[in-house]
Amino acid sequence: MLPPGQLFIYGLQHVLAMYAGAVAVPLIIANAIGLSREQLIFLINADLFTCGIATLIQTLGIGNMGIRIPMIQGVTFAAVTPMIIIGKTHGMPAIYGAIIVAGLVTYLAAPYFSRLIRFFPPVVTGTIITIIGVTLMPVAVMWAAGGNPTAKDYASPEYIGLAFVVMMLVLFFYKYFTGFISNIAVLLGLISGTLLAIPLGMVNFSQVGTAGWVGITTPFWFGLPTFDIASIAAMVLVMLVVMTETTGDCIAIGEIIEKPIHKEDLARCLRADGFSTVLGGILNSFPYTAFAQNVGLVGLTRVKSRFVVAAAGVILIALGLIPKLAAMVAAIPHPVLGGAGIVMFGMVAASGIKTLSKVNFDGTHNIMVVGISIGIGMITLAVPKFYHGFPSWLQVILHSGITAGSLAAILLNLLLNGKEAPHDVTDKKEVSARG
Repeated sequence: MLPPGQLFIYGLQHVLAMYAGAVAVPLIIANAIGLSREQLIFLINADLFTCGIATLIQTLGIGNMGIRIPMIQGVTFAAVTPMIIIGKTHGMPAIYGAIIVAGLVTYLAAPYFSRLIRFFPPVVTGTIITIIGVTLMPVAVMWAAGGNPTAKDYASPEYIGLAFVVMMLVLFFYKYFTGFISNIAVLLGLISGTLLAIPLGMVNFSQVGTAGWVGITTPFWFGLPTFDIASIAAMVLVMLVVMTETTGDCIAIGEIIEKPIHKEDLARCLRADGFSTVLGGILNSFPYTAFAQNVGLVGLTRVKSRFVVAAAGVILIALGLIPKLAAMVAAIPHPVLGGAGIVMFGMVAASGIKTLSKVNFDGTHNIMVVGISIGIGMITLAVPKFYHGFPSWLQVILHSGITAGSLAAILLNLLLNGKEAPHDVTDKKEVSARG
């Protein structure tokens, strides 16, 4: 537990790193379904508020839920396409009905799914962590170019130049300072970049003036949930994908903070995902998962305290209750986020490479496991519509490079190396039994 001031600063750094990703899902959903501006603002506030609660559950633990590691929670992009289809066909209440049921299924399935952790030896975890970092990199690059590929000034020299300056500022604070200043290098880079962007006309504070001071999230604001069988089936499939991604993120953070993740830990993590998803359906938000964007921040800052991320959860709750604060954070220009994002996401990939450096590649099939899995994970990055001719349920799984690459790593390791469980992910009970 760090002093309150440091908890707030470190926590704010996590919030700024994940904010753009957190609000992206409600923005996409609202625009695709044709919701009003009032409804969009409500969705964003509800999302941030529930993000905060979900993060507190995951970091502090409640009952049999929460893994108690520095893992921030956010809405998953895997559910975007199914939710748009459900919303256009059956309306928002059907989206939330499907989310609630899928969250319950996730909660109940958590202890069974967690047994699969024995299929995640270092060659698999290192590959997955590397894929997570590389897969996130295009997001940072798109931010650096301006965030909107359809804009006329997209990828302008001004945007790219600002992103480069922010990246250099992060590296400057990280290298030439020590202790607290070095640990908040990303936050200082974001603040400095935003200040530089103001005279360039890249910062728009207009939404701050129009946003309200207080915004209360009302349960079932869009109406009581409805339950459509096909919609529920699609959302349950999405949550199976989310559970796979969460497992990878969980193990990635465990590697960074040097905490072995046992199946009991993973079960608590997945239960928290399921419960938070149910809560999201009640509070007009969306399915929740670990936010990979923040994995690299933990490795970069070397601040491994779960209470820092818990502080981020409190800040997210405040942002959800005070729209003006949320609007101020939203004013950070995309190129500024992009410059910091390149550093953070690169750190995720570097963490994966570090794990792979401990793997024995001589006289084994591990080189094939790593090479093919990363190749499969990169397919949709290179050609986003590669799987457009596949059935929609299969597209949900394959469209995410993280999920496709993770599944490939697990299956290839089983096929080529067998299913022996690595010693560092053994059941806690077995460890205690051996004394």
